[in-house]
Amino acid sequence: MKIGIVTDSTSDIPAYLVAEHNIQVVPTILILEGKEYADGIGITREEFYNRLPSLRTPPTTAAPSIGDFTTPYETLLTQGCDHIISIHAASQLTTIVNVARQAAKEFPDKVTCIDSGSLSLGLGFQVLAAAEESETDLKSALDAIASTRKRLQVSAALDTMEYLKRSGRVPGAVATLGGLLSIKPMIELIDGEVKPIGAVRTTKQADERILNFLLGLGDLERLAILHTNAEPRARQLLNELMNRARKSIPRDILFVNVTAVIGTHLGPNGLGFAAVRK
Repeated sequence: MKIGIVTDSTSDIPAYLVAEHNIQVVPTILILEGKEYADGIGITREEFYNRLPSLRTPPTTAAPSIGDFTTPYETLLTQGCDHIISIHAASQLTTIVNVARQAAKEFPDKVTCIDSGSLSLGLGFQVLAAAEESETDLKSALDAIASTRKRLQVSAALDTMEYLKRSGRVPGAVATLGGLLSIKPMIELIDGEVKPIGAVRTTKQADERILNFLLGLGDLERLAILHTNAEPRARQLLNELMNRARKSIPRDILFVNVTAVIGTHLGPNGLGFAAVRK
């Protein structure tokens, strides 16, 4: 059985892995100063984050259209796939998976749509787990997704609450962290919910807290260091992890400047990780 894999651009999967596994990635939409961009096209992530603090009108985001999903579904089925797994960003945070489900109705019994409950490589690692089983059978691929999700940890330290608060995607428990402008909120993403895990006052403290979270996870099967245009901080985190880790860490650690569609809601200079425990 041959299984096709579709996801959206919030998965942050590096291009070489997308190509290696023939993953179809549907771009989400970034709306910047009245102009629409397909995610990753027309503006680089670095350029976006550099412009973000000075924008007079906050950028917004939008889900792809139904047609944006029917095209890759048709492509994969034409290429000989027997079934398609279409796995997407958390439904609590975006309508992407709901649009995919509408598109899937045009291909009865051929497309299984899955809400990953996550974002960035929290989603991406579930996609890759399915892709690695794509030449076996549907059950194995779905089991791989479920197993990865159970062992997933996605955490971040934001430089400010400003962007998350204005996005309208902040539960009350997280919003209370933003009472003081000087704090660096620590959050995690669990089953589609953004939850507070603390707050610190300095970037150095935030970096140390993120490192300690990572060191406390034990042996890791997959790991991505995530940042929003904070590469020096992210490199330092990776170096410290390599020096201080006493347990198994993956050989292929991904290093990702998070896509602008997610960064719109997080703001620049954030640092985090997505990890899958062994």
